[in-house]
Amino acid sequence: MAYKMRAMILERPGAPLCLVEREIPQPGPGQILLQVLACGVCRTDLHVVDGELPNPKLPLIPGHEIVGKVVALGEGVDRFQLGARVGVPWLGFTCGACRFCLKGRENLCEQAGFTGYTLDGGYAEYTVADARYAFPLPEAYDDLHAAPLLCAGLIGYRSYALAEDAERIGLYGFGAAAHIIAQVAVRQQRRIYAFTRPGDLAAQEFARTLGAVWAGDSDQMPPEPLDAAILYAPVGALVPLALKAVRKGGKVICAGIHMSDIPSFPYALLWGERCLGSVANLTRRDGEEFLGLAAAFPLKTEVRPYPLAEANRALEDLRHGRFQGAAVLVP
Repeated sequence: MAYKMRAMILERPGAPLCLVEREIPQPGPGQILLQVLACGVCRTDLHVVDGELPNPKLPLIPGHEIVGKVVALGEGVDRFQLGARVGVPWLGFTCGACRFCLKGRENLCEQAGFTGYTLDGGYAEYTVADARYAFPLPEAYDDLHAAPLLCAGLIGYRSYALAEDAERIGLYGFGAAAHIIAQVAVRQQRRIYAFTRPGDLAAQEFARTLGAVWAGDSDQMPPEPLDAAILYAPVGALVPLALKAVRKGGKVICAGIHMSDIPSFPYALLWGERCLGSVANLTRRDGEEFLGLAAAFPLKTEVRPYPLAEANRALEDLRHGRFQGAAVLVP
């Protein structure tokens, strides 16, 4: 195996990523070394690169939708064998001992480590990961199409689960997460209403091809009241609009790790036992449940591949909505 690898490095927030050559990391106790086969480009990566998420590890290799092949095992690892294909998500470590971890809410652990934020991620040819936080991947997906499952799919699934038994669900921001969760909802015979950037007719048509019963601009009202709305777009101004769109007793779920400020709104929009909540990170149980579901009925993940060296272009294309679905780096 080579001793050097290429990696895209964030040296300071707000600056473009730099392509560098560095030593291949070695797995410590409990870790696995992965040859990166594909790594999804997530909106959270944009928030990290732009400095909207504070205190990243610097210098940092971003990327937390990693598909990799196990090429070395650290001491004590018996969860995977050499050559296994695994996925590495955002949640990379938890303490296992705090009140959140002990109650099955490890996504809220104060000591958590996050792939591509406080831990080096997958914008590289190799990476290391804690074996306990990696997952076997369904065989029905090739490397490219498996990558979006690891954040767009997992965070999408956690937010979707919070909608509970909602039958009419609005999805605000029809990107990587929404295009996966729409398929899950349609298969479960729920009605999806897709809200896109104003005037984005291509995204609206894309949503309809995946089974949405209605698609329109994010500043429009749906044709009937919603039971729940999930906000994947990190736009605080959408919160009052979503509250207005849901019925009494409905839920509005903010699914992003970062969102612009929510403007003030009249209490009447919240009244009627409407609930406003957020999703924070994910748990390993989320991963097991969602990947099991993804294996049971293969989902179509729409992807746009980019070479590793073009990570900056992938991020800019994501920022400006220049593709449908998800961008994926291929080392």
